[in-house]
Amino acid sequence: MATRTKKKPESPVPADEPATALIPGIESTPARPYTVLARRYRSRDFGEVVGQEPIARTLRNAIATGRTAHAYLFCGTRGVGKTSMARIFARALNAQGGAGAALAQAAEVGDAIMRGEDIDVIEIDGASNRGIDDARDLIAGAGIAPARGAFKIYIIDEVHMLTTPAFNALLKTMEEPPPHVKFILCTTEPHKVPATIQSRCQRFDFRNIPATRIAGHLRDVLAKESIQADDAAVMQVARLANGSMRDGLSLLDRLVAASADGRITEALLAEVLGLPDTALVRGVSSAIGSGDARGALAAAGALLEGGSSVEQALELLADRFRTLMVAAVCGADSELVELGEEARREAAEDARSFEPATLAHLVAVCDAVLRSCKQSGAPRTLFDAAVVRMALASRFAPASEAAAPGAPPGLPAKKATRPE
Repeated sequence: MATRTKKKPESPVPADEPATALIPGIESTPARPYTVLARRYRSRDFGEVVGQEPIARTLRNAIATGRTAHAYLFCGTRGVGKTSMARIFARALNAQGGAGAALAQAAEVGDAIMRGEDIDVIEIDGASNRGIDDARDLIAGAGIAPARGAFKIYIIDEVHMLTTPAFNALLKTMEEPPPHVKFILCTTEPHKVPATIQSRCQRFDFRNIPATRIAGHLRDVLAKESIQADDAAVMQVARLANGSMRDGLSLLDRLVAASADGRITEALLAEVLGLPDTALVRGVSSAIGSGDARGALAAAGALLEGGSSVEQALELLADRFRTLMVAAVCGADSELVELGEEARREAAEDARSFEPATLAHLVAVCDAVLRSCKQSGAPRTLFDAAVVRMALASRFAPASEAAAPGAPPGLPAKKATRPE
């Protein structure tokens, strides 16, 4: 009996043509694996660490003098380099041929550690391996000697997610581990790590990375990627990162993908991230500085029409007045003014329209009205009233002294001078 073979349906795309040819407007380029910037430019050596130099120096000295502890606790917010530092530290401990390995093997071990693939450096996610059974498996594995390095190193990320029984099971092993075992615990919430665990570790607190340092690293990355970017846009990305290098690189990745001409500008940043035009915010602050209540209301209305909510507009104004206050007190060249060169000049110019005390008052007004707007049924009314109040701050000074408790603070009234 003859067998019948099924006819294969014809493919809508030729075998040698990529699937992207089916999508209008997309060039038919073959798909290539892409590594995000945050991974590609991850620090690989103590000297490459940005913003955590004191910790890097301490760990490097500990290795050089042979005074490494058996357990470490790395604390800090997301994206500040805790896991990267843990891998760098593990590589420095194991990739120097701890068992008499050849130089080539040491390099291979180091690369495997930085990829998180080395058999002697075990990375554990505390969120998904948080039970007592996982802790017991870890303890059992700790008794086995390392395969090719000097130490068996356990890096436990988000260690605060472990259960209380799991922590209790680890206590004895962390206090007196085998000589070939080291623990590196990483957490964003150190207050959730039991004191009994913390007392068995050397604790290092990773600080948020300053925006100027993040911006400098982003410029280096852009130069290596041959991507053009406006200085103001880079500085804005660094500020939006809020101290996290990984967040800054992730934002930069989005902008690079969205750029049609290969250049990153403030306009692109505003379009991709939905940010308001900085010129609108400056228009409101400038009108307030000149005492032009009508112009301030018009500029504030344009800011809201641009897509900003009342709460976001108040936050933007508070941040603007804070920048001007710092520029007025410390000078526009201060590191506390996290702006590009052109924006610094604009801030220095605008700060001349205010007294520092007035700017501090305006920040307080924005904060008080912001809290009120969150509980009000008419936030736009409160916002408009706040804009007028700020523009006519000097006239409201006497009224603020008789204001009800809880009202936004006013400017201090001028002392009356007695006639001689």
